[in-house]
Amino acid sequence: MESSFPFINQALLITDQPLKTFHHFLVASACVLITIFGYYFFKPRCIIYLIDFSCYQPPDFLRAPVSNFIEHLTISGVFDQESLDLQQKVLERSGISDDASVPASVHEIPPNASLPATREETHEILFTIVEDLFAKHEIGPKSIDILVSNCSLFCPSPSITSMIINRFGMRSDIKSFSLSGMGCSAGILSVNLVKDLMKIHGDSLALVLSMEAVSPNGYRGKSKSMLIANTIFRMGGAAILLSNRKQDMHKAKYKLQHLIRTHVGSDNESYESVMQQVDEEGKVGVALSKQLVRVASKALKINVVELGPRVLPSSEQLKYIVSFIQRKWGIHKEIYTPNFKKAFEHFCIHAGGRAIIEGVEKHLKLDKKDVEASRSTLYRYGNTSSSSLWYELQYLESKGRMKKGDKVWQIGFGSGFKANSAVWKCISEIDSRDRNAWSDRIHLYPVCGDASSELRTELLS
Repeated sequence: MESSFPFINQALLITDQPLKTFHHFLVASACVLITIFGYYFFKPRCIIYLIDFSCYQPPDFLRAPVSNFIEHLTISGVFDQESLDLQQKVLERSGISDDASVPASVHEIPPNASLPATREETHEILFTIVEDLFAKHEIGPKSIDILVSNCSLFCPSPSITSMIINRFGMRSDIKSFSLSGMGCSAGILSVNLVKDLMKIHGDSLALVLSMEAVSPNGYRGKSKSMLIANTIFRMGGAAILLSNRKQDMHKAKYKLQHLIRTHVGSDNESYESVMQQVDEEGKVGVALSKQLVRVASKALKINVVELGPRVLPSSEQLKYIVSFIQRKWGIHKEIYTPNFKKAFEHFCIHAGGRAIIEGVEKHLKLDKKDVEASRSTLYRYGNTSSSSLWYELQYLESKGRMKKGDKVWQIGFGSGFKANSAVWKCISEIDSRDRNAWSDRIHLYPVCGDASSELRTELLS
């Protein structure tokens, strides 16, 4: 029934209009929020599977025993006695065995650092491991959708990925990327690049190639900080096959859980800790600063702060928070170091040198067995740069320690300075009898005490 006062009816009509508009606004907003919620929480996740990987195993004739290494340096006539003594001292304390290898060009006197020699080294390593990986899984080169290579100090034209495309006859629409200058942590960076690309490109198969060329990077000067690099880098490389295809889930070895990148290059000390430069005599080399271990520890600490909440059980996180508060109040001096063995069964620490491995072992309060894969990789293969993490993972497989459901934490360090972490979960049964870069001598590891002489005896026999 309408009011007998027309102006009241008009007022009610005017008041009702904004209410209807507001109601429509609320309904529309709710629909938008529900749509956004549904998109982000129910959209298909991009899962990265690691189907398999292959590591390069140099032939025995490329081994570089310490005595031969020093003899070659002496005969070359490049170094003075002080430089020779320093390199011999570092070699003997490096934790690298006589089993580690260098390319044929470095066995020449004087070492051949030419472009053709470096190409030959790159071909030998990458062609071998790619052929091995393709043959093992009966994969045709044209099935590869994404190709990423990383080699820090060798950046030829055509690129390394072009070498692979040309050699194996890959498709013309392949998405290829060649990374350089990114140091020993570039292997994880390459996986991260593939991960981002696969968010856009569904049902894709990716090949990642990690190596460092030894041939062109020998330093021939007198700077102590630049001579160290001559003694620790050795020949090696890895090929990693990744996929986001559902059909590959059942044949994949691992699934990527987390990938965290940390770059502390804004700090000068960190930025200059590993740097390619020219000495006073105009000779080029890579300088390693005395602060390198401290810089790595600082970068790792930042990386762990971001990774920890994603992987640690709540009990460990609570202990850390309580200790942090107690330190602020002056109750305790030290902050509690979380027990990462409650989050991971295995650890792969970049085999950059004894000091790096021991520094991470101390920082994370790990046991000797936790870093066994890293020490064994350094001992047998030396510092193979970005590929060292894959030799370590292969070591764990060969030892029969990797079980379905286990998680492994890969920790990479590189110039810049960078600390990167990748967490993988084993999703299949790993057969320790599968042939790989460790199969021939895995029974001799880990090396300790008299075992080192046993290994040398077998190598010489």
